[in-house]
Amino acid sequence: MSQTFSYPHLREFTREVFIKMGCPPQDADIASEVLLSADLRGIDSHGVARLTGYVRLWEAGRINATPNVRVVHETPSTAVVDGDAGLGLVVAPFAMKVAIEKAAAVGSGWVSVKNSNHFGIAGQHAMMALEKDMIGMAMTNASPLVAPTFATERMLGTNPIAVAIPAKEQPPFVADFATTTAANGKLEILQRKSEEAPTGWIQDKDGHSSTNPHELKSGGALLPLGGDRDHGSHKGYCLGAIVDIFSAVLSGANYGPWAPPFVSFLPLAPDPVGEGLGHFLGAMRVDAFRPADEFKGHMDKWITRFRQATPVAGEQVLIPGDPEREMEKERRTAGIPLLDPVVKDLQEVAGKFKLDF
Repeated sequence: MSQTFSYPHLREFTREVFIKMGCPPQDADIASEVLLSADLRGIDSHGVARLTGYVRLWEAGRINATPNVRVVHETPSTAVVDGDAGLGLVVAPFAMKVAIEKAAAVGSGWVSVKNSNHFGIAGQHAMMALEKDMIGMAMTNASPLVAPTFATERMLGTNPIAVAIPAKEQPPFVADFATTTAANGKLEILQRKSEEAPTGWIQDKDGHSSTNPHELKSGGALLPLGGDRDHGSHKGYCLGAIVDIFSAVLSGANYGPWAPPFVSFLPLAPDPVGEGLGHFLGAMRVDAFRPADEFKGHMDKWITRFRQATPVAGEQVLIPGDPEREMEKERRTAGIPLLDPVVKDLQEVAGKFKLDF
């Protein structure tokens, strides 16, 4: 069962929770907007359902509500940002602004981030570049829940990649995907619904395929994109590894099995190799390659032609970003549905901070 809440209500409540955690109002505004962007776009696993997780990390002393986010190394086109253990929801937008500023100056900007936390949906950060006629990229490493192909040990996170590309009359191309067959948040949703997971999402502790959404609690692991070697899981493994290296090895964050877990009840690795989680943000000025209007006109043509591709029976050919955009249009009007367990969690948070929900 679920209940529906308006976007303004959920955003204001989320903002108030972050302020109660000690975040400055400006940071609380940014964090609530980024977090709720997931719910608006239909990525329910990364929206307000995660709010209680941020609260618990803060209570455990693993999130700094008043960080000194800063550039610690840079060249004209690159930078490393230290997030000072702040909310990734705040740190990543700061880093993306640095990337955009560098792109405006020299054509492209690339920023690797250390000492951060979970940053919400990657697509929201990549899309920051669109209004500047830039192509945006965002990726992050995450809690080690994924076994490499042919392994039983959890070594990588779901490590998403997002790319946002502007168009002219058509809406932008926005690809935002985990490098696993499914994100961990989708397992959490199945757990709340008491439903099984599809084959190819997870394996048990011995490496055998499983449909039990609770398998990770028993030593199991998520699977790289593809599910198994015959279906290309080695490619998903490669993509996840690239994200880990760009986000963490490059910046000085923890990588691989040392990446800190999102859940507060799991301990940090006793022998950290870096600081916090890592992100990688990039921006490329379109007119560094060809006139922006010319490029965007051809993007319109690209998008239109792909939408016209002959579909299989009963299906519609979509462009990356179409489902999320339609969902946002609907939810801004009709509201955002939350599963009852999520509502209960938010009510408990409201009680903790003496807020109305």
